[in-house]
Amino acid sequence: MKYFPILGILLAAPVNAASVVPNFTSGTVTAETTTRTEVVEVIRQVEYSTSTSYTVSGNNINIPGTPGPGTNYTIHTQGAPFQFSETLMTPGLSSETTIERTTTVDSFTTSISVFTQ
Repeated sequence: MKYFPILGILLAAPVNAASVVPNFTSGTVTAETTTRTEVVEVIRQVEYSTSTSYTVSGNNINIPGTPGPGTNYTIHTQGAPFQFSETLMTPGLSSETTIERTTTVDSFTTSISVFTQ
């Protein structure tokens, strides 16, 4: 009983390998690739002022030679229309801008390989 596997190997018929020959003459391979790239950007600009700025302007207003905060301004012609603007900026944050944008790029690539024998 213990010699059966060895006996089976010794009595086995010989095996011959046949060569494999491809039976095509030409062919093509097509590959398609799709890619999506998404870029998210956040741009933040912060501006600071390091000094004091004072501006005054207007129409039909008496502006003295040395305008400044707390100066008394008067109307030139009473009863006529007038416009007055006064701006005082002290040191510190003067403006802040934030821009958020998303850019999406879709790419489609098709490649074709042609081969012959």
